[in-house]
Amino acid sequence: MITIAAFIIMMSLQAHKEEPKGAEPTIGAKAILSIEFDNIVGEQNLQLNTGAYTNGSGENYSVSLLQYFISNISVKKADGTVYTVPQDSSYFLIKESDPAARYAKVQVPEGEYSSITFVLGVDSLRSTMDISKRTGVLEPSGGMEDGMYWGWNSGYIFFKFEGTSPHAPVDPTGQHKFRYHIGGFGGYAAPTINNIRTITIDLTAAGNAKVRSGRVSNVHLLVDLAKLFNGSTTVRIAANPTVMFSAYSANIADNFNNMFRHDHTEN
Repeated sequence: MITIAAFIIMMSLQAHKEEPKGAEPTIGAKAILSIEFDNIVGEQNLQLNTGAYTNGSGENYSVSLLQYFISNISVKKADGTVYTVPQDSSYFLIKESDPAARYAKVQVPEGEYSSITFVLGVDSLRSTMDISKRTGVLEPSGGMEDGMYWGWNSGYIFFKFEGTSPHAPVDPTGQHKFRYHIGGFGGYAAPTINNIRTITIDLTAAGNAKVRSGRVSNVHLLVDLAKLFNGSTTVRIAANPTVMFSAYSANIADNFNNMFRHDHTEN
């Protein structure tokens, strides 16, 4: 006769045997993690149209427009555990002109996170998906309204930065305009420019994100446009007043990583 204790052991072993191999660990309750993109120029707050700035080459300029895509967000704990936000919920258009559009808010499991990783741009897979899979800020007609989609190239502008400078030539409107429209994801059949850049932010020095239900943890990032001109490449307005789909665009994209730094976390 099988005792009750032996029966319990047998059932436990059977349950363990039937557990699917490679089963994902259970994810706990989720809560909101907010990432704030606070655009600045050196020690000054960015002010569209009215702010006056000088880059490292001594060139004066003002900024009239700043917009960029943030996507493919993931978070990491101190023990190395990584959670990747579902891709359909991980595309944001940051717009300096709209205070509400300076945040990327995602749902992640409760916990304490020591780093955040995201893509500046739109990944090649999503860029080539059927239009039905590109909704929200990625909807092509909406992107055209925001000026973030090249209809002629069927591709997104990842980073759009415009302004005026006496060091730029006069355009047809009579203004000394500079324009940096940076995109390119590697092309379709043939490789072309790839300006997708992955940014990782260490949160440990200025405060880990402690995500809990019932409150919002906000990671405050400073995005320094001065670093766009002075990074691994020194960008001069006089030499390159307009940069779009050209080989030189990679030099500007290579400066993206230096622009982002963690200021503090509000838990």
